[in-house]
This record gives sequence, structure tokens and C-alpha cells, in this order.
Amino acid sequence: MTKPAGPTLIGSVVRALSLLEAVAEHGRPVQAKTLARLTEIPLPTTYHLLRTLVHEGYLVRTEDGYVVGDLPGHLAAASENASATLRARGVLRSLHDDLGAAAYLAVVNDGEIELVDIVDSPGAPRTDLWVGLHDAAHATALGKAIIGALPQQERRDYLASHPMADLTPRTHTDVRALLAELDGRPEVVVDSQEYSLGTTCVAVPVRGRVVGAVAVSVPLSQQERVLREAHRLRRAANRVALAYASAGADDADRAGIA
Repeated sequence: MTKPAGPTLIGSVVRALSLLEAVAEHGRPVQAKTLARLTEIPLPTTYHLLRTLVHEGYLVRTEDGYVVGDLPGHLAAASENASATLRARGVLRSLHDDLGAAAYLAVVNDGEIELVDIVDSPGAPRTDLWVGLHDAAHATALGKAIIGALPQQERRDYLASHPMADLTPRTHTDVRALLAELDGRPEVVVDSQEYSLGTTCVAVPVRGRVVGAVAVSVPLSQQERVLREAHRLRRAANRVALAYASAGADDADRAGIA
């Protein structure tokens, strides 16, 4: 009987991964000759692959040898965040269904407020996001909830570097007034036609492993209804925080840390 053919492997990729693993397992800077010996890869090939791995950010060459670069950590973090986002989407779906409203999640990433996900439907459509959160955080409950959750100095730094544009006649553009509104770190934040006329947005901050917020948007006429159901937003924010914390714990377990 003919044995089934095994997978077709690209030798150079296999050797490069072997070098990357050897550097990671060594735990300290390691010389090319040592890597060649450990992996049984010819020295000229080792040098060629190491140059490629350094160029692409997987390794860093130091005076004492090669160490793991930033890219593997970034890739791991991206995978971890994707897992958390997937779990959070289920939370947004439940929030959308419970409140009959478009549901949003945003987080702080490298000092910027980024919209992560939206769950909506024909009966509860999203707000027309004609200005991105980068330029409109001050005019949205989603952005204001996140700004309010930041430490005081980070909050001031963020507002100093992000002009408060006037989006509607209801938009607040005075930094001191916004700081006063957020000074008590409110658990429920509202924008009433500050971003879009005829629309209100209600948000609750997410605190923990990430700083973010969950929110829903509805026609202005439904604002009081949503505020009466604010406990659903608080519960959603807690569940999102747990999703990110759980993703981080899973990552630690895989790395043998936890």
C-alpha cells in the first residue's frame, strides 16, 4: 500500500523557525556559531537566515549575539486581542438584543481611541460615523467615557493633543467644561445630539486590562428608556473587561506563566 504523501515543507522556512526557536529557548544573547551547532544548520545558511530574521523584526542583533525582537510579541498580542474582540462581540450582540439599539465597543490603543466593533441591525442601525473617533471622541458618549476613565494627566494630555471640533450646535468644545463633566469619573456618560442631531449615545467605561467603553446609540426620543436600562450597559462593560482579562490569562497559560 502506498503511504499518503506528507505535507510539502519549505526547507528555508523550517530552518528559519528552528533558529527563532533556538534563540527564544536560549534565554540570553546567542552567537551565530552556537545557533548553527544547536540547529545543525550550515554556518553560511545560518548567517543568511539570521540576516533575514533581523531585517523582518523577528530577531535583534546585539554585541553579544542574537535575541528575540519585538515582532513575535506584537503578533502574540494581536492574536490575544483578536480573541478578546471575538468574545466581546457576543456581549455587544446581547446588548443590542436587550436594548434594541446599535452597540459599540472602543478601546485605547497607543494613546488613541479606536472603534473596535459595532453590532447593529436594520431595526437598530448604527449612527452615521461621518467623523472618526480620533477627531470626535469629545462629542461622543463612547469617547467621553474613555477619556473620563483615563488617569487625570493622561486625560489632560489627550485633550491637549486632540482639538475639540464643533460637530453640531450641541457639541461641547470647552476643555474645562468637559474636564468638569468627567472629573467624577462617571459610570454612565451621555451625549445628547453632540455628535449627530436627533441621536443620543449612552456609554459606560470599561476598566481593567484595557481602558475602553461600551455604548449604544438611539433616537433622541429613546434616551430616557436607555438610561433606565443603564444597568445592562454596566453589565456589558464588566463582561467585556472579563473577556480581555480572560484572553490575557489564556495567553499566559499558553506561555507557561500562569
